[in-house]
Amino acid sequence: MAKLRVHNLAVSIDGYAAGPHQDVDNPLGVRGKELHEWVFATPFGQAMVGMDVDDDAERGVDNDFLEAGVAGIGATIMGRNMFGPVRGLWEDSEEWNGWWGPEPPYHHPVFVLTHHARPPLEMGETTFHFVTDGIESAYAQAMEAAGGADVRLGGGAATVNAYLRAGLVDELHVAVAPVLLGAGERLFDDVGTALDRYAVAEVVSSPAVTHVRIARTDG
Repeated sequence: MAKLRVHNLAVSIDGYAAGPHQDVDNPLGVRGKELHEWVFATPFGQAMVGMDVDDDAERGVDNDFLEAGVAGIGATIMGRNMFGPVRGLWEDSEEWNGWWGPEPPYHHPVFVLTHHARPPLEMGETTFHFVTDGIESAYAQAMEAAGGADVRLGGGAATVNAYLRAGLVDELHVAVAPVLLGAGERLFDDVGTALDRYAVAEVVSSPAVTHVRIARTDG
């Protein structure tokens, strides 16, 4: 059965997946980029953003987890904040088309949660669909689009928390970076008893980050 998977969700030691004051200049909030430095030290991360791959880049456990995050994925769900910093009607966004340039790194359908309708946006091999009728609708559409493959839940933290509360997440991989942010958007906020149905399945560390894989235990 296809799964809803969260991968490579980087958080600080104090649990923040983004710093405070997110905007177009600080898409991950103030100091939020520090959570992801480990990604861009890997060949996978460098290739993902179009960098020249460093022949000396680390090809160890961090790179392995990044590669695992795209294996078997047929569609992605993300919150509007992950798509961009704009708010309100899309007509007020100056046609914001995401952070990625003309070739987003997804190469499959992406479903963006939003309160404001917008026609589908085709960019390279990726089509962004804007879902206005809730997380369950986005889940159903993404599962159908994935055609039997798994669906990746991209974030941010508020979106992951909403899917945890709904009991829809099957696997969650958190990368804990050695950073203290002190404020921002925190993972696992206000999820009630949702975590009772999960257990830590794996903990693996590299010199840069600690990977924690959490799996559903209630079938």
